[in-house]
Parts: sequence; C-alpha cells; structure tokens
Amino acid sequence: MVLSGEPAPGSDRPAAIRSRGGGAGANVAAHLARLGTPVTLAGCVGDDAPGAGLAAELSAAGVGLRLRTVPGEATGTIVSLVEPGGQRSMLADRGANLLLRPDDAPTLLPGQHLHLSGYTLLDEGPRVAGLAALRAALDAGCTVSLDPASTGPLTRYGVERWLADTGGATLLLPNADEALLLTGCADAEAAARVLARAHRIVAVSLGADGALWASGDALLHRPAHPTDVVDTTGAGDAFAAGLLAAWLRAPDGDPGDLLDAGLALAAEVVRRPGAR
Repeated sequence: MVLSGEPAPGSDRPAAIRSRGGGAGANVAAHLARLGTPVTLAGCVGDDAPGAGLAAELSAAGVGLRLRTVPGEATGTIVSLVEPGGQRSMLADRGANLLLRPDDAPTLLPGQHLHLSGYTLLDEGPRVAGLAALRAALDAGCTVSLDPASTGPLTRYGVERWLADTGGATLLLPNADEALLLTGCADAEAAARVLARAHRIVAVSLGADGALWASGDALLHRPAHPTDVVDTTGAGDAFAAGLLAAWLRAPDGDPGDLLDAGLALAAEVVRRPGAR
C-alpha cells in the first residue's frame, strides 16, 4: 500500500493498494531463480486461493517448491505501508507459516546451501523446524546464510538466545539496525567486526549508505547504487539474493564485487512498488 501523504489518524488518505507476492524467504527464492540459481523454497501455505496463487507465481518464476498446505489455516499475509520517500512499515499475519515442521525442510546433501529466513526462528512454532534445518545443514557440511529478519521480534525473542541459536551460520546478512541490536555497538562498522568473530562472513546492508563486508580482520564498504526510491519493501531480500547468487558462483570472489551484486539488485527493486 503506497500512501499519497502522511497517515491521517481519525480521517482517511488516498493510497495505491495492490496485492503482490512477498515474504522474506519467497522473495529471496524468486530473485535467485531469476538470476539463474537453482533454488527450492520450503514452507507452509493455507488451503486458500492466496496460497494457490502464490505457489503458481513462484513455480512460474522457476522456484522449486516444497510447500505443505495446512487445512483450515490462512496463508500468511503482510500489509506494507509505504510512506512518501519509500520508507515502509509492516503489519504481519503469519498464518500457516507458524506451523512449519522439521519434516517440511528437504534433506540437504554435502556441498548444497541453506538460506534461512530469521523469521523462522522468531516464533516458537516454526523455531524448532528452523533450528533443525540449520543443524542438519551444518552436520551435512553445507554452507548456511541467515538474515536476522527484524529488530522488533528479534528484541522480543532475546538477542543472546538468538546469537546462541545461530552461531554456526556461515554468512550473516543483517541490516544496520539489526547489527547494532545484536552487538550493542554504536556504529555499523564496529558491529560488523564483532559479528565477524562468530561468522565466516558478515554482510551488513546500510540502505542509502550501501553495504559492509566483514570477514576475519578485513572490512570493506561499498556505496549504494544510484536509484530512484519508490518503495523499500524487499530491498534487504534483494540485496541478500544478489549477493548470494554471486557468492554461490564464486565463494572466493572479490568481496567488493559480491557486495555490488547485492546492491545492484536492491537498487532495481526499490525503483518500483512491491517486494520483488
């Protein structure tokens, strides 16, 4: 929902309202498929028209699907309120997503990669499934990427608890606010360095300020790509997918090039309404 002006409590405001596919995991999967990276999305949908429509949309985009339909439940829905200038806030009804089970995830083989949406870990329902998938991937010798998801639910979940759960992830993909929350640092560069002590690679998205790469003692900044911002919904997912696609092709690639791949896709997504 793109607002034509500031919200008007007690009154009304014209807005452009559209229904589009979304969800952090689905966004990353759709981008990866478009970039030529084979991908399978595991999750749950309700036995309703939105679930069937989203599954058809993702399948048409080239995403392999491992979606369980949950009878009697609604497909997860998010309302994104986009203010003038492109900043957004979200209202989330996670629906069938909260009923994810450990057996919903496919068995990974050595050399494969797991990307785990942090939202999976932030509710007690799907948390067991998310942790099981994370442990199984690491036990199989797979690499794992993880985005912390959102500061609000992350705060409610507990930072120390989340850090303990996710310490084995290979590649951490927080935004600046999430990185600061997870470390207690006052600036993103310091936060990236702290997080890189627990993860092989940390890539911090900084919005209009670009992105940071931290690995070992190395720290690199790349500026954002010039763009016209219409809607920032899904920008972080696009950054993650662009970087992941490049990194999976070239794990030892130049960090600047990998950041640029993520920043380029994020710049493309924010030019138009919708998450992808």
